[in-house]
Amino acid sequence: MHPAGLSVFVRDVLTTGPFWHIVVLVIILLLLCEYAVHRWTTKRDDMPSSLNSLSISNIVPFVRNRYDFLNWGFQSTGETVFQFRLLTKPVVAVSGESGRSTFLAAKGFDIHPGFKDLLGGIPMVRGVTSDLHGKTIAHIYRRLAMVQTQASLSNLIPQLLADSCSAIDAWGKRGRLDPFPSIYDLIFQLTVRSLTGAEIADDPAIVQRLKHLYDEIDEGNTPSAILLPWWPGRGMIRKLLATKRIYDIVTQAIETRLKSGKPRDDTLQMLLESGDDNMVVVGFMMGLIIAGARSTGTTASWLLTYLGAHPEWKAKAHAEIESLVFTHSLAPYKAGAPLSDLSAALAQIPLNVWEGSTPVLDALIHETTRLAQPHTAIRKNMGPDVHIDGKLVPSGHYVVYPFSDVHLNEELYPDPWRFDPSRPLPDARYSYVGWGGGMTYETPSRESLTNALVNSAGKITCLGQRLAKVEMKLLSAIFLLGIDFSVVDKGGKHLETVPRPNWNDILGCKPPKDSCFIQYEVNY
Repeated sequence: MHPAGLSVFVRDVLTTGPFWHIVVLVIILLLLCEYAVHRWTTKRDDMPSSLNSLSISNIVPFVRNRYDFLNWGFQSTGETVFQFRLLTKPVVAVSGESGRSTFLAAKGFDIHPGFKDLLGGIPMVRGVTSDLHGKTIAHIYRRLAMVQTQASLSNLIPQLLADSCSAIDAWGKRGRLDPFPSIYDLIFQLTVRSLTGAEIADDPAIVQRLKHLYDEIDEGNTPSAILLPWWPGRGMIRKLLATKRIYDIVTQAIETRLKSGKPRDDTLQMLLESGDDNMVVVGFMMGLIIAGARSTGTTASWLLTYLGAHPEWKAKAHAEIESLVFTHSLAPYKAGAPLSDLSAALAQIPLNVWEGSTPVLDALIHETTRLAQPHTAIRKNMGPDVHIDGKLVPSGHYVVYPFSDVHLNEELYPDPWRFDPSRPLPDARYSYVGWGGGMTYETPSRESLTNALVNSAGKITCLGQRLAKVEMKLLSAIFLLGIDFSVVDKGGKHLETVPRPNWNDILGCKPPKDSCFIQYEVNY
């Protein structure tokens, strides 16, 4: 049994409310059901090895220490495929080249029920962000694609730059900051700007309120709240109240826009003019704000941390952005000028240049995503049955694939924790699964991969990656040209090696508390 098991789960449940005697009864009934399932289930030779633990004891480690738990599972079974249960939910964990190839390609592996049932990180409102049929989900994806068209993103760039400069100005001319809340908060603002309307994005108080409410949802994602969503415990109540308040903020913004009768050049206006039902608009904004901000915020925080700790890569990226400004800006930025001047100069660089002429930034983002995105992809096999390495993944079972299996694989990436954007791409199928898809040995270049994924409507790639990369490149450009910065420890001493990302922290991937800071001074 995994060390963080049954006793921790029971303690978590018992402290969520006054109905402890009902909880104990439910636990006993679930254990009896599990015994019955094991007693009368037909055994097959092709079934994966099972963990030697009760299903209820798997919940806490799966939710709170997923990286360690899955590694322990593969090591304890000695197999590339193993199975376990989370109460009534059967789960199969897969690894290796065959496992990830099948996982990413199987048409019956559906991301939506897997995400909803086992992660619980998006505010769920029936008919708005949950219980959506396939056509509605596809419709939301099409709207997200509209946000990322050439024209839409080009119009958005000056606003994203202005928001970034305003946030940095609010920090003060010089100081020391923890990048993980500070950069994450800035990216949250940029994501809100990109996916909502001026009624929300122009009001810092509302943006901060939204950020706080989404944090409430994250903190409410206790093991019992995810696996026992019907139980009125503390975690579930926190999530419910936060979700209602987010819903109120979004619906109020829509009502304000409709009553004003004044069109604005933003995503909210695009959604309304497209004739979408208000609930589709609400669901689009409620779900995609946090889905976009989490991954982009985490990656951006680590990207700037790695830049601050690696002067040679910082110098290469600085030269790249400086060359773009010199080539494309009508009034080139002069060192020491206000950030507003830098913002104006960067805004003159065309979108196609940001996307196609920044190989250094592309390599930096690629390596940061490999090191600091602790994703475990989760699907549900909607049928038919699938075999991986000779082991059965039955229809109806959930399937998980940890990105660490490939991104931290010493055979593919020697010294895998070392930050090295110059690494050659391994010659193996799906040797890079950043952004949820995969890079294969058949892909001739990163540029062709970027073009393929930008134009892809496939379900296994991050459909918001074009926006995410633009946000990170713009923010990096401001830091590189407008700010002197380095990474220091708590005492202000320069760090040549940054702490490892915490892959058990599935939302923030943050390093140990107070282990590194960005020391900065704005160049004006």
